[in-house]
Amino acid sequence: MRKVFHVKPEPLSDPELDPTPEVAREIFGTHLSVAVAYHRSLASDGAQRGFIGPREVPRLWERHILNCAVIAEAMPEKASVVDVGSGAGLPGIPLAIARPQLQITLIEPLLKRSTYLQEIVSELGLKNVSVIRGRAEDKAVRFKASGADIVTSRAVAPLGKLCGWSLPLVRRGGMMVAMKGSSVTEEIERDAKAIRNAGGGAPEVVQVGGKYLSQATTLVRIPRVR
Repeated sequence: MRKVFHVKPEPLSDPELDPTPEVAREIFGTHLSVAVAYHRSLASDGAQRGFIGPREVPRLWERHILNCAVIAEAMPEKASVVDVGSGAGLPGIPLAIARPQLQITLIEPLLKRSTYLQEIVSELGLKNVSVIRGRAEDKAVRFKASGADIVTSRAVAPLGKLCGWSLPLVRRGGMMVAMKGSSVTEEIERDAKAIRNAGGGAPEVVQVGGKYLSQATTLVRIPRVR
């Protein structure tokens, strides 16, 4: 009779993490340890759950965490901020760590991602962050999250569609601040009508984080005028 050997699976090993860049201390200050814990979570739990691609793990600091944290430069003190389509918490969680005086709401429609957001917010002790599961265009979400000073996002949708989701959550006089790539000028030209129809004013392209990062973060700011 053949013997059956039961082999106990090896536990998943922690990824080999890049050292914390010195510039992270300048950006996060006394909250650096919280940013390090978030980095560790993204590289391990976030990657295992499919929120972060394996190729992105070695470059989490500059391409993701620091890249998002520096957009605080474009936001006023003590603003209320809504992060649309937050995913694994980008850009909302780095913002919340770098600027604890901001009040941040993370909006994420997918259950597994919103569950992770609840877990990591609790784990990091981020008292200035709340999580809403749903889509920005849902009536229930708009009821809960509208009236924000700033609505931000990262790699969520083309600019015209993004304005239709984001600007209704912005108070009149507030602003949508979206992270975009080098083609943002083309998007502005292409989606000019959609921006106006959503109540947006004249878009402004700005770059932030240039003194910290090898490549500055590009933002488009669009005020809500009606």
